[in-house]
Amino acid sequence: MSCWATIQDYGLRAIGIGERLLPRDDFTLCQQFTLIGSGMIWNIYFGLFALLMGFFLATALAMGKASSSAIFRKPAEWFIFLFRGSPLFIQFFFAYFLFLNLKSVSPFFDPFTAAWLGALIVLFFNTAAYSGEIFYGALLSIPKGDIEAADAYGMSGWSRFKRVIWPTMLRLAWPAYTNEAIFLFHATALVFFSGFPAWQQRGDALYYASYFADKTFNPFIPYPILAFYFILLTLVVIGTFGLVNARLNRHLPQNMRRKIRLRPNLIR
Repeated sequence: MSCWATIQDYGLRAIGIGERLLPRDDFTLCQQFTLIGSGMIWNIYFGLFALLMGFFLATALAMGKASSSAIFRKPAEWFIFLFRGSPLFIQFFFAYFLFLNLKSVSPFFDPFTAAWLGALIVLFFNTAAYSGEIFYGALLSIPKGDIEAADAYGMSGWSRFKRVIWPTMLRLAWPAYTNEAIFLFHATALVFFSGFPAWQQRGDALYYASYFADKTFNPFIPYPILAFYFILLTLVVIGTFGLVNARLNRHLPQNMRRKIRLRPNLIR
C-alpha cells in the first residue's frame, strides 16, 4: 500500500471516515504518522472548544473575584480554588464517576459519559479557573491612571469596561494566557488516561501512539511522532496568539510592547 493510499484510508479515521479496522502487522512509518495525526483532530477539538468557552467564563470569574460583593466574589474564589487546587487527572475521574451516576438517574446524561463531551467539560472548567486567575491578576495591574482617564471622559459602567478595562486586562494578561493555552492543548493527552471511553475506538493521538507502541514493542517511534505533532501545534498556538498580542499592543511604542515567551509548566 502506498503512503497516499494510507492517508486516504486512515487520515480521517479518528472521526469515523475511512477504514474501520486498524492495521495488524507490517506497520509502516506512514501508517504511524497518518493515524497519530488523525487522532490529533480530537486533541485540537478538546483544546480549541475548551479554550473558546473557557475564555468567556474566565472573564466572568475574574470580574466576580474582583467584585466588592461577596455574592459574586465568593463563588468565583471557590471555583478557581477548587479547579486550581486539584490535579486535572483527578478531576477527570471524579467527573466521570459523577456523570456515570447521573446517567442512571436520567438518559439526558448519556453523552456526558463519553470523552467528546464529558472530558471537554472538565478541560473547560479547568482552563477557565486558571485563566480566571490570570485575568484577575491583570485586572489588579491595570494602571489607575487609565481608569481615571476613562472617568474624566465621562465613561462609566459597560462603556468603561468595554473600552478601557477589558482591553487593558487582555493586553496585560495575554503573554501568561498564551502559556495557559499551550498547556491546555498538551493536557488534552490526559484524556486517554481518564475514565472517559473513546467513541467507537476512535481515540485521540495518544490512543494511536499507544496502539503502535503495544503492537511493535517499540515506543521510540510512535511517541516521538506524537511529540512532533504537539510541537507543531504549539508553534501554531504561539504564532496565532502572537498576532493577537501584536494587535492588542499596536498603540504602544515598539520598546514597550510585551512579547510572548514560552514558559512551560514543569509541575502542575
